[in-house]
Amino acid sequence: MSPPIRFAISPLIRGTLLLFYVVLTVPLPILAQKTGAPVPLWLWGMGLPLGLGVLWGALSERVEVTDAGLTVRYPWWFPFRGDRFLPWAEVEALKAKTTGQGGLVYYFLTRQGEGFLLPMRIAGFARLVTLVQERTGIDTRDVKPLAQPWMYLALLTLSLLLGLMDVWVWLQPVPHLN
Repeated sequence: MSPPIRFAISPLIRGTLLLFYVVLTVPLPILAQKTGAPVPLWLWGMGLPLGLGVLWGALSERVEVTDAGLTVRYPWWFPFRGDRFLPWAEVEALKAKTTGQGGLVYYFLTRQGEGFLLPMRIAGFARLVTLVQERTGIDTRDVKPLAQPWMYLALLTLSLLLGLMDVWVWLQPVPHLN
């Protein structure tokens, strides 16, 4: 039996989504305090790190491919999603489904008719698809990633600009709110 081949969420995707969360949420407690919003600061202090932890856990997905099957794992401290294992012997087909935004996602269909989402936001997606074809015999030539890297580069760029705007706004005096 060969050792497992491991894949993680793409660093571009993970870093972009974490930065996007931070630049969207960090200004909220400051704005709430400046505007006199009724949300206490301690609640922001608990909620924002908790949200970051949940996002971090969701983006810590790991995919392992072995001779026996495909496993999707999450860290032990992330209770919201359990590990899932799909034996290659159970895979009957790979079915494309259109998303609400017009993209395509792919599901493994098992002999029992269950669907198992093909992990698509991992680094090394092309290698994973090749391994799926080798292990199952299913033609995967037309399988493409859900999001292209340029989409995340665009979001990363906009997140960086938003972060710069956040810093600029924090440095500006707001006399009528003091």
